[in-house]
Amino acid sequence: MNVKAWGANAANEPLQGLAIERRAVGEHDVQIEIAYCGVCHSDLHTVRAEWGGTRYPCVPGHEVVGHVSAVGSAVTRFKVGDVVGVGCMVDSCRHCASCAEGLEQYCETGATYTYNSPCEEAPGHTLGGYSQRMVTNQDFVLKISHPADQLAAVAPLLCAGITTYSPLRHWQAGPGKTVGVVGIGGLGHMGIKIAHAMGAHVVAFTSSPNKREAALALGADAVVVSSDAAQMKAQRNRFDLILDTVAASHSLDEYTRLLRRDGTLVLLGLPEHAHPSPNVGSLINGRRAIAGSLIGGIAETQEMLDFCAQHGITSDIELIAANGINEAYERMLKNDVKYRFVIDIASM
Repeated sequence: MNVKAWGANAANEPLQGLAIERRAVGEHDVQIEIAYCGVCHSDLHTVRAEWGGTRYPCVPGHEVVGHVSAVGSAVTRFKVGDVVGVGCMVDSCRHCASCAEGLEQYCETGATYTYNSPCEEAPGHTLGGYSQRMVTNQDFVLKISHPADQLAAVAPLLCAGITTYSPLRHWQAGPGKTVGVVGIGGLGHMGIKIAHAMGAHVVAFTSSPNKREAALALGADAVVVSSDAAQMKAQRNRFDLILDTVAASHSLDEYTRLLRRDGTLVLLGLPEHAHPSPNVGSLINGRRAIAGSLIGGIAETQEMLDFCAQHGITSDIELIAANGINEAYERMLKNDVKYRFVIDIASM
């Protein structure tokens, strides 16, 4: 079936309106009429081939919220009219150790991502959520229970929400734990909200003193200006866990020194250039760790959505029309958004 979409035909071209094909609904498939799609910085990197390997035409979008309009004969978990979401993945190998443990994001043969992954249907790679409709295997569709008036703000949970929720759960953030969140942007603002809802003592780190009030409003218990050496020194040996959401190359030593013994600095941002090599001494002396984390598995993503619905958590967004996507990309590069753009697909 032919549907409208927005995407790019080359790395040096702006996004534009496209007509794309979606596969017919198979017996295990769910057809979704997309209502909203969040805009992730990964979309920009992929469209502009900044990470390499982009397949064109490229239709980004992996923060999808919509309504079920058809289901296959073998679908048991969804019915027409259900409010659902699709995140960063639409398939995986299903049989490796990671998939067997519900950690499809670490699939040992490579998960099938919502866009830019090889697939059988035309054009030979997946096309994402900047489109009116998609067809997805039921095992990678998620149930959404937030109120209808919050659905646009739910969309970024499918990436920014799970990217911060997963390490917070894995490293057991909660009452009695002190959690730092570095960077108050699309990821960071979700990290603050979720860590706060889990009951942790949350400290936000920002290089901009003027973001203090915003961070406190999001749920931070304290705010540290990372460019202030005295403020940073006063935080040493305090943190059980620090989520580093900054996607630019920077010194990790500034944050490893803040960890308690056995504390962990978790990297969530993927910088264009490598971080400077950390000081091994600060790791050895406190049995501290530097780790990474990638989105979350399907079961954990569902858990995150349910947790956020229970606690009234959504993303802070700016809703845009599809034809505003190129301007939105330029504004993202200037950090001129609080904190996530979401496309109103009805504008197509």
